[in-house]
Amino acid sequence: MARNIGILFTLCIAVAQCYAQDPQTLIKDPTVIAAFDAIKRNEPRMLSEQARICEIAAPPFHEEQRGLELKKLFEELRLENVHIDKAGNVIGTRSGSSPHPNVVLAAHLDTVFPEGTNVKVTREGNIMKGPGIGDDCRGLVTMLGVIRALQEANVKTPGSLTFVADVGEEGLGDLRGMKQLFNESMRGQIDQFISIDGLGLGITDVGVGSYRYKVTFKGPGGHSYGAFGMANPIQAMGRAIAKIDAFQVPSNPKTTFNVGRVGGGTSVNAIPFEAWMEVDMRSADVNSLNAVNDKFKAALNEAVQEENQRWNNKGPVSVSAEMVGLRPAGNTPPDSHIVTTALEVSKALGVNSHVGEGSTDSNVPMNLHIPAITIGGGGSGTGAHSLGETYDCTDSWKGTQRALLLVVSLAR
Repeated sequence: MARNIGILFTLCIAVAQCYAQDPQTLIKDPTVIAAFDAIKRNEPRMLSEQARICEIAAPPFHEEQRGLELKKLFEELRLENVHIDKAGNVIGTRSGSSPHPNVVLAAHLDTVFPEGTNVKVTREGNIMKGPGIGDDCRGLVTMLGVIRALQEANVKTPGSLTFVADVGEEGLGDLRGMKQLFNESMRGQIDQFISIDGLGLGITDVGVGSYRYKVTFKGPGGHSYGAFGMANPIQAMGRAIAKIDAFQVPSNPKTTFNVGRVGGGTSVNAIPFEAWMEVDMRSADVNSLNAVNDKFKAALNEAVQEENQRWNNKGPVSVSAEMVGLRPAGNTPPDSHIVTTALEVSKALGVNSHVGEGSTDSNVPMNLHIPAITIGGGGSGTGAHSLGETYDCTDSWKGTQRALLLVVSLAR
């Protein structure tokens, strides 16, 4: 009996040591070393893949073709249960010894660029240029590089890994991919979440929330001369924009507002019957975000009242505000396991990672109090969200190595 208890105790110690390995220890594991070697060896191939994937257009709400390509690549890399969910997210798993902890590594498929954009990628030396080449083609390829290295080195993890190429991160996509993933496709199955978005080697542990509206002003309209004296929807919108421009908002916590697009009217000699604008407000602090949202709604009502009073309510205008985007604010505590592990991983690799805030796929799990961070994919670049976007792939493999060590560290 004593002998059996002794054997059991020894086994327990061994299992505990296996599960308690920190990044400094894991970095010396032969399979992790082999995975790191595979990442450096494969990087030229992965950079070519980055350009190829980026030349598959993925405008907002039309990520299907790029998604199908990622599904094929997931299958070629021998992930399990590869499928596309209702929203268009591509999902594949790599089972560990146990279903949990289940660590999700994700990167988004979509770009900000509309249909018809020239997505050709060019390269001169280490500089790659093309719309979306960094945001988020680099994230997708970093994720693929992690999967390939894990498979080639036969790295084993006690917990399981799930890989997701998701939709709806940019613009008016409203994080629909993440909302689908956490509320339905993988509801209750995700223990920790990492998004790869952007460049460099930073860590995002605060999710900046946002309200986005399309505001429409309407009136009967009429001839600019014959119907002069009627209230004017565009002029009412102008009053609203002036009021928004005068908002005083806190710098800490940082709170912002922006009128991003406007439209309306039919002719220079016609009082318009309709005008519209799109407005974005952001803050990582829920109370500050709600405060500027209240100011915004009051500004709309005041602007319409003033326009109608100016013209004695002749042909009065009205306003309606449709919410077209809601990114929930949230944060992952700095002393949480996922954040401290990410910092330890960077330290083990000799990387100086800063922790900051941003608006990414991680907003959704952060708001649900599921441990989540967003990390950069390595390398550097300029002109994100512009046609002249560039990616400098100098030492880009470091981003993939960090992502791999992080998921292996967390999946135990």
